[in-house]
Amino acid sequence: MDPFFLLLYVLVFPGFLFLAAYALFLAYLDRKVGARMQHRVGPPLLQPLADFVKVLGKEVIDPRGVDRPAFDAAPLLALAAVMTAFLYVPVIGPSPVAFQGDLVLVLYLLTLPTVALFLVGWLSRIVYSTVGGVRAVTQLFIYEVPFFLALLAPAIAAGTWSISGITALQAGHPWFALLQPIGFVVALVGLQAKLERTPFDIPEAETEIVAGPWTELTGRRLALMILANEMSLVVGAGLVAALFLGGPSVPAWVPAGPVAALAGFALFLVKTIAILLVLASVKVMTGRIRIDQLNDVGWKYLANAALLQVALVLFMGFWGVGT
Repeated sequence: MDPFFLLLYVLVFPGFLFLAAYALFLAYLDRKVGARMQHRVGPPLLQPLADFVKVLGKEVIDPRGVDRPAFDAAPLLALAAVMTAFLYVPVIGPSPVAFQGDLVLVLYLLTLPTVALFLVGWLSRIVYSTVGGVRAVTQLFIYEVPFFLALLAPAIAAGTWSISGITALQAGHPWFALLQPIGFVVALVGLQAKLERTPFDIPEAETEIVAGPWTELTGRRLALMILANEMSLVVGAGLVAALFLGGPSVPAWVPAGPVAALAGFALFLVKTIAILLVLASVKVMTGRIRIDQLNDVGWKYLANAALLQVALVLFMGFWGVGT
């Protein structure tokens, strides 16, 4: 790819600017859907942007004795990890930076925001933040195993560790959500836990530990961490859509060119919004569970269900399809 167009891809579309704009839109849609389900009006369209700008301009307050460089770096680490992961998620077609094994890289990058949140809680030196940070990393070890196993099944079935390769295979085959419904459900539950949304908002339980690791975040640190969290929703929804719903892949009969690219982008938007609606509905309809309850759900049910899905894929011999 030409260096100019590669730079345009990284910075503008579907890079950082599109990711930021779409993340703010999904944040609005998430809040609006939740409000309507609770018979409230909800925020206006530009409310998430206004909130981000407002928080960005607030004073940055350092907790006493905090390691300021590390405290400043944690939100930047989370933001950079999410932005990098998004480059490998197909939006209008195969990613130009895709390579064999980029799925492993994306899954690794998506763990860094949680690690950054743990560091923020640990560095804050107050009990609420410390407890919240420990909860965040504990929750990470519970949901990551079934989440990764669920995403492993499409890769085994497609015979490739490339996200774009898995997506392209589904253009001529049924979606993996239909072939692997157990893995699809586990992936959605794992994504809800990864984003720390209700009922998995254990690390920031406001009625128990104020806001957990978020308690001492102020000013631009808080704004960047919120933006990274909202971007994680886009990346997570895009990843699940690519692996289980075909992502932006269009049917083979659609002629290649601008029409196919536009249709693929429309499919990406529709599928990610559909996943958001599912997550938003779960968020509104459920209450927060305890960490020990999450441990039971994660290891007794989700992990076993994900293992069952992988075993079924191996048994049916799907790993040779598309190779």
